[in-house]
Amino acid sequence: MMRTRIKFCGITRAVDLEAAAASGADAVGFVCYERSPRYVSLPQLRELARALPPFLQPVLLFVNAPPTQVTAALELVPQALLQFHGDEDPEACARHGRPFIRAVRMRDGVDLLDCERRYAHACALLADAPTPGYGGSGASFEWSRLPPPSVRRKALVLAGGLTPENVGAAIGLVRPYAVDVSSGIEDGPGVKSAAKMRRFVAAVRATDAIQ
Repeated sequence: MMRTRIKFCGITRAVDLEAAAASGADAVGFVCYERSPRYVSLPQLRELARALPPFLQPVLLFVNAPPTQVTAALELVPQALLQFHGDEDPEACARHGRPFIRAVRMRDGVDLLDCERRYAHACALLADAPTPGYGGSGASFEWSRLPPPSVRRKALVLAGGLTPENVGAAIGLVRPYAVDVSSGIEDGPGVKSAAKMRRFVAAVRATDAIQ
């Protein structure tokens, strides 16, 4: 049986960290981008890092951040993966010597396989819906535009408009390594729902069981 990994992004509260771990999530994302409604400042990040349950992988999300900001966040969460959602080139993503995920906005003309070649040092690519700005929009895109698993060389994280209701269909079509959800498990921006988290995980595991 395949096991799709699950990341809950946009965590802003310690209580949601506990709920994420209890639901069976694999990773949690902290948004270090000031224009996001789910932004966490360095003092907030320090408190969340202290509340982080064991065996729950933290991920720090940045958008065109100066290297000093990334370094400061890593000092608080040294075990974190990095996730880049801006215009960072491969060198900018790799300069910190940490495993990183590169987000790819799947607008018309974008070739995921070309992005795999360009970001050769990424541990995974995250396919997201195109937006006018940066970060998640809660919108989905045509999953059929993604290349099949047989030709992908890197782990693929699927994001964009996922919910407990549609994540099973998304996994069945795309067969991603992981799924990433934020607004689809919320009662409001940055306020997660423990019930929606549980439903999301249950939908993923039910789909895994029949793949």
